[in-house]
Amino acid sequence: MLSSLATIAVLHWAVLLVPGFNFVLLGQLAASGQRDRAFAAVAGMTAGTLSWALLAVLGVGVVFAAHPLLRDAVQVAGGLYLLQLAWRLWASAGSPTAQAQAEGLSRWAAARVGFTTAMLNPKIALFYASVFATALPAQPALALQAAAVALVFGNSLLWHGGLALALSQPAVQQAWLRHAGVFNRVSAAVVGGFGLRLLWSSWQAWRG
Repeated sequence: MLSSLATIAVLHWAVLLVPGFNFVLLGQLAASGQRDRAFAAVAGMTAGTLSWALLAVLGVGVVFAAHPLLRDAVQVAGGLYLLQLAWRLWASAGSPTAQAQAEGLSRWAAARVGFTTAMLNPKIALFYASVFATALPAQPALALQAAAVALVFGNSLLWHGGLALALSQPAVQQAWLRHAGVFNRVSAAVVGGFGLRLLWSSWQAWRG
């Protein structure tokens, strides 16, 4: 049991430590003085992580493998969603203050963005399905499955919560206020890049 959980922990942290859209979103919210919105987004991301981990235990990775068109449809939806977010980030680059942005995003909206983005990324489901299939025995006990799900939930909460806390420090916020427009445009380019990569992967899979 401990060997399986250790394998899952190492692989999960290897993925968490690679900067992605979650880092960009938390940076935008926390560094602009919206710490409560950042933690709301963390709650949404963690809920998405928990959902995919539970689905992986139930075998959604097998479903995606058997029905690639379903996986591609989810991936296209995720790519389009990220492109929409990228456009909103770019359009907000001219906002004069962080407060103007804070007024436009509720805690619930931040949590929804975090959750929706996680759920619209089928690669997360495939990651959990492959990791669980590799690390867990053929017929894992219910206690082991529950411990594996709890482990990835705790890792996600610890990492994203730590990011939100670190990026909301005064020095980071002051730097953000001085260069808000530049940061927004860079973030928009990064998020848009993730969206385009998802769409390109779907196109390549469809052509193949």
